[in-house]
Amino acid sequence: MALTAAGIDNARFEARLLLAEAAGLSVAQLIAHGTDAAPPAVAATLRGLAARRVGREPMAYILGEREFWGLPFKVSPAVLVPRPDSETLIEAALALLADRTKPWRMVDLGTGSGCLLLTLLREFPNASGVGMDASADALAVAQANAGALGVAGRAELVLGDWRQPGWAERLGGPFDLVVSNPPYIEVGAIDGLMAEVSRFEPRLALDGGPDGLVAYRTIAAEAANLVTKGGRLLVEIGQGQMPEITSIFASAGLAVEASFKDLGGIPRVMSAKY
Repeated sequence: MALTAAGIDNARFEARLLLAEAAGLSVAQLIAHGTDAAPPAVAATLRGLAARRVGREPMAYILGEREFWGLPFKVSPAVLVPRPDSETLIEAALALLADRTKPWRMVDLGTGSGCLLLTLLREFPNASGVGMDASADALAVAQANAGALGVAGRAELVLGDWRQPGWAERLGGPFDLVVSNPPYIEVGAIDGLMAEVSRFEPRLALDGGPDGLVAYRTIAAEAANLVTKGGRLLVEIGQGQMPEITSIFASAGLAVEASFKDLGGIPRVMSAKY
């Protein structure tokens, strides 16, 4: 099997997903067909899909979808692939904003596929939110997801770049909840990441500058425009970054109140109150 030879983990499982995609069937339908021979057109399509995976293209990009918080999210190479670790941020928001019926105002900085903002809008049915991204292609993916998940009427998606002056003032804040999974990889470390990430995922969403902390400084500097008094800022963080980010937030008048661990027991989300 080509995937096994290429060292792909879970090769048999991925092969089944690729065959289902090539055949235009669900996995359950594929299993129901048992040992039926694949038509030549399906076999040809499968070979093309397998070649992409052997080249280390992420499965999510090949299939065009990734599950997050039990919800289907469309993805493309314009956005980061949603990861289970990022669900920690949703768990944190649910723990900190106990009243799910309030009309909370939220903003997601660097929204990408919209997985954070749109999931929160599903969990808080009276909330509204703004999703900002510097990529128009990413916003198109987020808009499609907002429509598919039934929250488009409560989600405003805005083209904005936190590297440009005045970006925060244009978002219409301050907000009760600010969330972000910002780029936090040291620029010099990106090329050493697994090929699926370094070669295929958008560099803009990975590059955290020389020390991986540039985005946190930028967000903290705009706290007064972003967070209401008593409001919260939830950010995903990289391993070992908590002390530095705590210092950055403190200098901006934010009080770090908690950290939340991912499934591997690593502090993954930091909560700060303004």
